[in-house]
Formats: sequence, C-alpha cells, structure tokens
Amino acid sequence: MAMKRTESKIANGEFTDWDDESRKYDMIKLVRDGIAYNDFLEFFSDEPFTEKEWSNYLGISTRTLDRYRNGTKNFPSKQSERIIEIKRLLNYGESVFEDRDNFMYWMSTQNIPMGGIVPKELLDTTMGINMVHDQLGRIEHGILA
Repeated sequence: MAMKRTESKIANGEFTDWDDESRKYDMIKLVRDGIAYNDFLEFFSDEPFTEKEWSNYLGISTRTLDRYRNGTKNFPSKQSERIIEIKRLLNYGESVFEDRDNFMYWMSTQNIPMGGIVPKELLDTTMGINMVHDQLGRIEHGILA
C-alpha cells in the first residue's frame, strides 16, 4: 500500500527555525510522516552535494533516490530524520561562519582538528553529524584544537 504524500509543511514555510525547541514535536511528527521529495529539494536547493553524496548520506542507492524523485511516496522515517539532521547542521554551520560559501568550503576541506577528515564525509551517520556539530561549536567559541 503506497503512502500518501503529506501536505508540504516545509514548502509552506512552517519549518524556518530548525533550532526552535518548541517545534521539536512537530519535527518528530514530520519525520514519522516522512518528508516528500519536493520538500527535500526545497531544503537543499542551494547545497552543493551530489546525488551520489545524498544517496550515501541517506543510506540508499542513487536508483532508489530516483524512485523518490519520480514517485509519490515520502522518504521513510530513517531518511527523513537524516534529512532534518543535515539541514539543522547546515543551518548551524552557516550561522557559525556567517557566510554560506566559507562554510561549504570548510565542509569540503580536510579538517586538521578532526584528524584530517573532510566534514561532509561524516554526514552518513548521526555520530558523524554530531562530530561535525561539536567541531562547529568549538569554532563558534574560539576553540580550534
């Protein structure tokens, strides 16, 4: 039985402040209902991640990602949660760097304090996302090592 697409809360602008604690339950509901592919595109229209990177981050094949693009089903909760985790991380990073281009450059460059890891290569796990978030917190507070 195919899951019906839910009304687009993202495209309607209901999720503009991703760090608003009072919206946590709404985000949980959104994860449970699943994010529509069009909302996924709305989230990340300006982000330079490739389809292959996205399929890796979401733990699905590029072919499956194509099926979501061409189909009527929402992403399952596991992928929806990862989409929200990455969106929140990117928003935080942009606020820390105060410049999207500088932040995306940082995300794509080996990070010495993180052991030479390229931050965007960690977005396929919650632990990796948390690791990048923690490093951004250090940068925000002026602790570089």
